[in-house]
Amino acid sequence: MLDTLWTWFNENETLLLWLGALSVLAFIVTLATLPYLVTRIPPDYFHRRHPFLAHWAGSRPVLRWVLFTVKNLVGVIVLFCGIAMLVLPGQGLITIFIGLMLMNFPGKFAFERWLVSRRGVLRAINWMRVRSQHPPLTLSD
Repeated sequence: MLDTLWTWFNENETLLLWLGALSVLAFIVTLATLPYLVTRIPPDYFHRRHPFLAHWAGSRPVLRWVLFTVKNLVGVIVLFCGIAMLVLPGQGLITIFIGLMLMNFPGKFAFERWLVSRRGVLRAINWMRVRSQHPPLTLSD
């Protein structure tokens, strides 16, 4: 059994190196972008009944459709990378979370609100926001 596994590793050395390099890159990108993204959330975002819509959402329907499609496609790719990182080196759970937040699906806003309302999650997000000199997120009751 061990010989078979060792043989497989030797035969797929290039693939494993690429997967390792991609995992390290994803880890670095996650560490760099997470604080940036968290600080871009408006402090009253979770007081709204519906998610924030960009001021140009009603105009330029072709551009909106293209951006919607690209954002969801990137979200699916990031989600699959996060799932792969559950068994590979990297930040699997954080990457899955980022992928889900990029995608649009029914109930997403309620899921975001539920997730952020967890005490530890809200404390970590507000710590990053205060450290970046942004006001903390507030939740409606």
